[in-house]
Amino acid sequence: MTISCHLSFDGQCEAAFRTYQRILGGELSTLLTFGDSPLASQVPPEWQSRILHATLVVGDQEFLGSDAFPNAYEKPQGFSVTLGVAELSQAKNVFSLLAENGRVQMPFQETFWSPGFGVLVDRFGVPWEINCAQASAFEKPAK
Repeated sequence: MTISCHLSFDGQCEAAFRTYQRILGGELSTLLTFGDSPLASQVPPEWQSRILHATLVVGDQEFLGSDAFPNAYEKPQGFSVTLGVAELSQAKNVFSLLAENGRVQMPFQETFWSPGFGVLVDRFGVPWEINCAQASAFEKPAK
């Protein structure tokens, strides 16, 4: 079983996924437009260049996305994309890059569970939690 995150955008999917690839690395393995898909004749001309499906593969994880169908986009709410980053300096850098032109909700800082954690909404409206995965003295193994 795998669990993947699929994000919907209002015409910004390609820009978002190219930004995420630049920040997170990985391979942008799919960037299929409506115009290059079997749905090309079913969407208005201005939708031909919007993204039907995007896949960014980072390590063994897949990050999925698309532009919502006409009049179907809803602002993300009630969740965050959470990244566990092994190194503190890399976690700080990822946080800083994702926060550019976005909104910081909790500055990246030391917490009782992590040497670095922060919360933001990026320029595309996607909520993120960046957590340095280095063990904290407060962590106890699950039973």
